[in-house]
Amino acid sequence: MAIQAGLVGLPNVGKSTIFNALTKSSIPAQNYPFCTIDPNIAITNVPDERLEKLAVLFKSAKIIPTTVQFVDIAGLVKGASQGEGLGNQFLGHIMGVDLILHVTRCFDDPKVTHVHKTVNPIEDFEVICAELMLKDLESIEKREERIQAMLKAAKTKNLTAIQIKELEDEKRLVVEVKAAIQEGNLEKIQQIVRNFKKDNIKTVDLISAKNYLILANLSEDDFAGQNYKNNNYYKMLVEKFGTEKIIPVSAKIEFELTQLSEEEKAEMLESLDIKESGLDNIIKSAYKSLGLITFFTCGPKEAHAWSITAGTKVVNAAGTIHSDLEKGFICAEVYNYKDIVEYKSEAALKNVGKIRTEGRDYIVQDGDLILVRFNV
Repeated sequence: MAIQAGLVGLPNVGKSTIFNALTKSSIPAQNYPFCTIDPNIAITNVPDERLEKLAVLFKSAKIIPTTVQFVDIAGLVKGASQGEGLGNQFLGHIMGVDLILHVTRCFDDPKVTHVHKTVNPIEDFEVICAELMLKDLESIEKREERIQAMLKAAKTKNLTAIQIKELEDEKRLVVEVKAAIQEGNLEKIQQIVRNFKKDNIKTVDLISAKNYLILANLSEDDFAGQNYKNNNYYKMLVEKFGTEKIIPVSAKIEFELTQLSEEEKAEMLESLDIKESGLDNIIKSAYKSLGLITFFTCGPKEAHAWSITAGTKVVNAAGTIHSDLEKGFICAEVYNYKDIVEYKSEAALKNVGKIRTEGRDYIVQDGDLILVRFNV
């Protein structure tokens, strides 16, 4: 699926180092602004222990995990909405992502310069959001003018009553969003857009309306053993946004881990008393925040994980595997991961009636194993 999470942040907060670790790639990560100019895009496997267990049960020769695309976007500075720094490029690239990952610096180090001279992750986040909102204000004002002109010319353009109502509904949305942008209220903007979306009322794409998570980039000492819970910068973020929005990570540790074998990696994590890699947490959290779930197809050839949006019908999920399966869909045999793990085989599942035959309107659940019956 071409769904992307974009890493954004001020220069020198650790964006490119985290991206390097996420992808095991080798883009520049130096101590000066704008080292990353063009957006670097990479596909990263989503860790899922279920897939490995399924591969063992089915004696699969190959494992194919599901993936998330991550984009490393050029560092932003104040004034980007007016084209300062690499602002125009930044704002253009960020418009294309589905989830924004704000990388914030939560450590002090005199050797690593900060663009604002002092470390304050909340201020860093607000600088970026202010630029996003200013760019959105420009877009929303242009759209407002366009709607006004269309309504004014409604009679001469012979617009239907339905078309006029659609414009009036959008105008209400635009006016409310514009006021929230002028207040600088990010949460209000997002809430307004969600409320109108329930009634299928939309307007131009807004960067500030995109879902987001915040990566708290910590020192090695603070990340080890969850010492970050005592880090003042991390606590500032949690107090303002809550733990659900904040992902602790140490860019330096994570990049070092990518240089090690699996055995050495396990030893390093144990020595630092780290229960889960910060990168694994980022990938899983991004996947969840993108509204994605996983279903599986398994057999002796391969155990395959597939990404779909929550709420997808099984006929459309079949199309994710191959377009022919969607076109010629007849039905699907479905059971869940929890059941196959408990009963150990499909034969045992059949004996207890755990394998169901579902029609095209069945909503796929996370962890479903699916066998599509089709005829083309």
